[in-house]
Amino acid sequence: MKKNLFIGLLCLSIAGFARAQDDNSKKSVAKDGWNFGALPTITFDTDLGFQYGALVDLYNYGDGGRYPKYDHKFYFEVSRFTKGSGINRFYYDSDKLIPGLQTSLDISYLSDQAYDFFGYNGYDAVVNYEWMDDEDPAYKTRMFYKYDRKMFRIKADLVGKLAGDKLKWTAGFNMLNFKIGLVDIDKLNKGKNDADKLPTHAEEPGLYQKYQEWGIITPEEANGGFIPALKAGLVYDSRDNKPNPMKGIWTEAVVEGAPEFLGAESSFAKLSLTHRQYFTIIPEDLSFAYRLNYQTGIGGHTPFYYQTQVIVSELKGATSEGLGGGSNLRGVKRNRVIGDGYFLGNIEARWKFVRFQFINNNFYLGLNGFVDFGQVTKRMKGVESVSKTLIEAEGEDIKNYYDPDAEKLHISYGAGLRIAMNENFIIKVDYGMAADERDGKSGIYIGLNYLF
Repeated sequence: MKKNLFIGLLCLSIAGFARAQDDNSKKSVAKDGWNFGALPTITFDTDLGFQYGALVDLYNYGDGGRYPKYDHKFYFEVSRFTKGSGINRFYYDSDKLIPGLQTSLDISYLSDQAYDFFGYNGYDAVVNYEWMDDEDPAYKTRMFYKYDRKMFRIKADLVGKLAGDKLKWTAGFNMLNFKIGLVDIDKLNKGKNDADKLPTHAEEPGLYQKYQEWGIITPEEANGGFIPALKAGLVYDSRDNKPNPMKGIWTEAVVEGAPEFLGAESSFAKLSLTHRQYFTIIPEDLSFAYRLNYQTGIGGHTPFYYQTQVIVSELKGATSEGLGGGSNLRGVKRNRVIGDGYFLGNIEARWKFVRFQFINNNFYLGLNGFVDFGQVTKRMKGVESVSKTLIEAEGEDIKNYYDPDAEKLHISYGAGLRIAMNENFIIKVDYGMAADERDGKSGIYIGLNYLF
């Protein structure tokens, strides 16, 4: 209720400010040369906590003849979240650096001292939320479904024309190094009273630890590893504007592989098919958009720590992970739906309800309503092989961990607010609710950009 009230008050207060401006709703200020948005990163994500730090989003529009399209984009961010994760990121995007090619580069170091891990295969993995609630009699530890993850990433992508301006090829590489371990309980307990301290891993082992003991996570994968992935595919793109299209199609088919000869822990290949389509309902103001995504393993063995990665031809945010959380299933717990293959869908109605000029820049305010849904289509192996005898020998009930063939469609729904400057720099506020309590309750996500 408090989250709904917060969003409602925010919408009303911003709308009141905008309407107080001189009403130039359909006019815009021509932009050329350099333009930037520099902000303190004071945001919020239900799964991550409050974010603090700073970011710079720098655009070069050239002579302004292509506005709102840009010639070059530079993005810098250094930020931390109160629940223990951090972002250190540089991102560059341009279709002018190499003539005829869209070039993007991402260099990031992402840390998360309490990364969500709910097991494999969606609802097949039973989640006992009361085990994380320190006010519930069944409480074990708030860190039961967590592990520590650090990830270093270098990602480069190229897109070139294949036939005309719309059919294109895409290729790139994505080098990631994962370092994984138990949550640092001593660090989290530092300075706390005994009554507030978390139990140690010896006192209350978490799911990540149990998966190792039961042989679901092998010793070779338990601590992370190096993933050198190569990507190639086809893209059809007829969008009229990349940050928030009013019409057009953006469809892609991508194959990604990580060969052992490049240093991969185990070789594997994945296929990703994504279709996004945008329809104008009211010119310039109201649109309907949807995204359908299917991703599956097509060969080899994918390490468990890479199964959260969502393959994309264009990385819009610091992470592309799920399913669950602010980038795909809003309102569902982060990483709640993990498998070797999945299907994802998002449906949105987007309304730009106010336009105005302020400090010589073009702004609009937008509202969006959405429904998100997804499901595991190819299960990860290993869980079903753990015998009831092995788990019960440790005094555990297998029903607390595994519900075979329970997986079905995960659904969430909600609404959001957008504040956009010069069509490209977009602040978002989304609030989503899970339709099934096995996915959690709800989530609020304050950050940048439309979902797709």
